[in-house]
Amino acid sequence: MRRIRGAWRGLAAGLWAAAELCAQGEFAPRLAELLSSTPGAARTHWGVQVIQLETGATLAELNAQQYFVPASNLKLFASALALLRLGPDYRFSTSIRRDANGDLRLVGGGDPSMSARAYPYAKGPDPGEPLAIIEAMADALVAAGLKEVPGDVVGDDSRWVWSPYPEGWAVDDTIFESGAPVSALTLNDNTIDITLTPGAAAGDLARLSSKPALEYFTIDNRVRTEAGERKLELYRDGPGQLRLVGRLAPGGPGRTITVAVDDPAQFAAVALYDALTRRGVVIHGRPRARHQAPNGKTGSASRIEEGQLLWQRPSPPLPELLGVLDKVSQNLHAEMILREVAWQSAGDGALGTGLEELKKLLGEIGIAPDGYDIRDGSGLSRMSLLTPETTVKLLQHMHQSPHRDLWLSLLPVGGVDGTLENRFKSKSLPARDRSRGELVRAKTGSLAHINTLAGYIESKTYGRLAMSIMANASQVPSAEIRAAIDRLCVELSK
Repeated sequence: MRRIRGAWRGLAAGLWAAAELCAQGEFAPRLAELLSSTPGAARTHWGVQVIQLETGATLAELNAQQYFVPASNLKLFASALALLRLGPDYRFSTSIRRDANGDLRLVGGGDPSMSARAYPYAKGPDPGEPLAIIEAMADALVAAGLKEVPGDVVGDDSRWVWSPYPEGWAVDDTIFESGAPVSALTLNDNTIDITLTPGAAAGDLARLSSKPALEYFTIDNRVRTEAGERKLELYRDGPGQLRLVGRLAPGGPGRTITVAVDDPAQFAAVALYDALTRRGVVIHGRPRARHQAPNGKTGSASRIEEGQLLWQRPSPPLPELLGVLDKVSQNLHAEMILREVAWQSAGDGALGTGLEELKKLLGEIGIAPDGYDIRDGSGLSRMSLLTPETTVKLLQHMHQSPHRDLWLSLLPVGGVDGTLENRFKSKSLPARDRSRGELVRAKTGSLAHINTLAGYIESKTYGRLAMSIMANASQVPSAEIRAAIDRLCVELSK
């Protein structure tokens, strides 16, 4: 195929400074027309690279070697690292151990699946109860004869270094589900749902409930039942302390806020303590956490595995975990995967070690260090940077790997599932072609002022394409930027 390099100019009064296209130039005018139809896009920073996988030829390129904040496109890198370093048969393990001092220790093994989520991935709401695994654990311990705990109930996440928040996460992120703290002992994605409903009369405090119903947070509830616009504000006043301020209209709907816990190991210990005491187990101590401080020694395998093993739970296999991670774009799970690679490579579970292992992998692929600056595994950090070219090289490598089919199955499918379920559905943007199946399998990315998409397109003319499309620094509503990206993908599929 003849490679043609040209320039896209005049797109919304100078949107494109330059572009590189091939396929006999037929993409150039249509792409310019599509993207220029997005109002305000001229002030958006765009990066694009599209290659034909069969030949490696570049079909479209714009700012492909410039840095962009990738948002959740970065999860592609964490997922690829996990598949290639841990392998598709890998499973995590969570255990209960009885120590010589009488403590009952719940030992985290890095498993992200200790929740109500369905494995393998299934569309729709989570089907189970958030603490079903803890309840089953308590049942098994009591059935095995546990009647008394002389010491404490300990949530032990010392498999990994206790460093819960990567560099570049915003303070507001860490309050909510998207920025839940990273821990080797994770339960219910380290979150609690807090629901507020209006009181019976004006002036009453809003009624408060939580799911799971644990006494983990101390909540200062200042939400009043008052007429007017529904408004709620949440503040974290200290460890385990929340303050809720605002109003809910009388007779109006309630409001549920998913709040991140601040100490996942303590949260898990509280959950197990509660489940055991409800079953009549006498506990002389209290629920508490055990962490591994940076440069500490408590995360060694011998330390973690001491004591009598009472119960053990294997996770679903790694591909099922990665399927949920990528389909729903779960930040915490991506961070956990990166740290488990660090544990397996160096035994410390530190974020920095995981990033070094990722750097090694990218070097093996042929990606130079100046093609990225990665600070986390999920893409929530505003300090993580990628180029479109780097992203496409990873996609190309994984498409050529022995895990290709498994890799493709992890990605959201346009118009079908995951974060692409509601995209590519209109008549002008069809999700499927009967002769080619799904047109787009790709990972989305979204932060304030940022929208990205990276993955694969089935092209009627050129076969399967790998693409990275990044829009940064945009003041245009995200829906309009996503629509422009989707139209570009459909045009490339022709």
